Amino acid sequence: MANKGKMVIYQVLPRLYGNLAKKTKFDGSIKDNGCGKFADFTDERLKQIVDLGATHIWYTGVLEHATQTEYNGIPKDHPAVVKGKAGSPYAVKDYYDVDPDLAVDVDNRMAEYEDLLSRSHKAGLKVVMDFIPNHVARHYVSDAKPRGVKDLGADDITDVRFFRDNNFYYLPNENFAGQGELSEIKNSDGELYKEFPCKVTGDDYYANNPGKYQWYETVKLNYGKDYTRGNYLDINPVPNTWEKMLQILLFWAKKKVDAFRCDMAEMVPLEFWEWAIKQVKAKYPKILFIAETYNPAQYGDFIHRGGFDYLYDKVGLYDTLRSIAECRESASAISNNWKSLNGLAPHMLTFMENHDEQRLPSPHVLNSAVKARPCMFVAATVSTAPTMLYFGQEFGEPALEAKGFSGDDGRTTIFDYSFVPSIQRKLNGKLTKDELKLEKFYSSLLNAVREHEVFSQGVFYDLMYVNYNNPNFDHHRAYAYLRKSDKELCVFVANFKDETTEFSVNIPPHAFEFLGVAEKEFDAIELISGKKSKVALSSSNPLKVKVEGQCGAMLCIKL
Repeated sequence: MANKGKMVIYQVLPRLYGNLAKKTKFDGSIKDNGCGKFADFTDERLKQIVDLGATHIWYTGVLEHATQTEYNGIPKDHPAVVKGKAGSPYAVKDYYDVDPDLAVDVDNRMAEYEDLLSRSHKAGLKVVMDFIPNHVARHYVSDAKPRGVKDLGADDITDVRFFRDNNFYYLPNENFAGQGELSEIKNSDGELYKEFPCKVTGDDYYANNPGKYQWYETVKLNYGKDYTRGNYLDINPVPNTWEKMLQILLFWAKKKVDAFRCDMAEMVPLEFWEWAIKQVKAKYPKILFIAETYNPAQYGDFIHRGGFDYLYDKVGLYDTLRSIAECRESASAISNNWKSLNGLAPHMLTFMENHDEQRLPSPHVLNSAVKARPCMFVAATVSTAPTMLYFGQEFGEPALEAKGFSGDDGRTTIFDYSFVPSIQRKLNGKLTKDELKLEKFYSSLLNAVREHEVFSQGVFYDLMYVNYNNPNFDHHRAYAYLRKSDKELCVFVANFKDETTEFSVNIPPHAFEFLGVAEKEFDAIELISGKKSKVALSSSNPLKVKVEGQCGAMLCIKL
């Protein structure tokens, strides 16, 4: 059955997902701790992800990246420029290959990934893939590139800081030094890391001594931005890097990847996106581009000029909802968030967890999986834009303890060989009672937004302005709004209070006029619990909505 609702993306790290190791060693090797594989995403497990409510799956960390693990024909990287034993998925060392850690048969790794693509599509999931355009591993060598394709940096002039057709930026006559301990780390042969001339580091650090809190394991790609001349764009004709990155996008699009999540898109000139996305979509018109973005001033340009379909809603909705959950902000602040988007809300990918952010149930944040529920309730339902769930979020994964390079910071490690305890319990059929209850909530929520057209087509109407001074509605700890499509009307109330509360919600005459809905009694179903009831909608009598503590209610009416 075709989905009537909107996109629901399930983000998962294959390295961690299928790892069933019973225990792991701090900072352990792949031999010590094990590693998940592409093959762990069986038909049965993919069906579980679909049943949860997903329409898309983002396999994070697929591309071959710098690592301290060696395979026959694939040398390990110097430990001074690798974060953790497994390495960062965002320090790519071959754009045309996949991570050998994820293959059962390393020599057959691309075929195993292609099989995963096929299985995912067969299960009804479209596939999102990382595209990391701003930086690569410090030691980049592609042994899988197509015939006729030259490596990044192969023809670079290395004795100048900038040249338009260089793929990297250089610091002539300077060795890579690193700060503090980075300058002292030796490999198994007792050798220090050598890089001459030093390349500019990925986070725009134009010196030879990046520190351990920087992106020291990566180098910046050159898109024609001449930092020696005030970031003047030298892009006519287009720089060599543009051509090479377009080839990479087309390579993976040809393999039937359905969407690209573009890492740190703002660090690459908008002109490149305008040029490249147009060409990819000319050949693959259904492919989607999602930008990791953090600058609201650029949102409009990234959509209207750059050609992106969706952008991260991090500094807006995510930050606001987290602040509300932490009792640092009023729930009424959500209204200011959607107003500030100036009509771009349908393009903003919503989420409450991902690999960069802390787990909300972590002791570093809410210390409660239940208190995260109203955040995701609002994020998933407030607009027609896609929403995203991070694997383990549906079970309240708290990401406890340091694993190695990744410290005890409330994040699931992306640098170490490890596993996600709640995911492992799911795969072993040993979820706790609380985890099962939470999974049911997320499944009900996500299946509702996937299956009901009001979430993909619905007009939005904010009810906060008419309830701001309502003594029977706590505008600091509750948020109310309406959504309507041609066939459905939904009333939403999110409750950020600990106790179950019956809210009296005012609906103004203008709402009925704006939405074209009659004031009368309707049959309704609450989409989280499945409970049916009669609902009288009136501008003269408040609607009473009972909402469980730290949760949400959505009354759906068929028109």
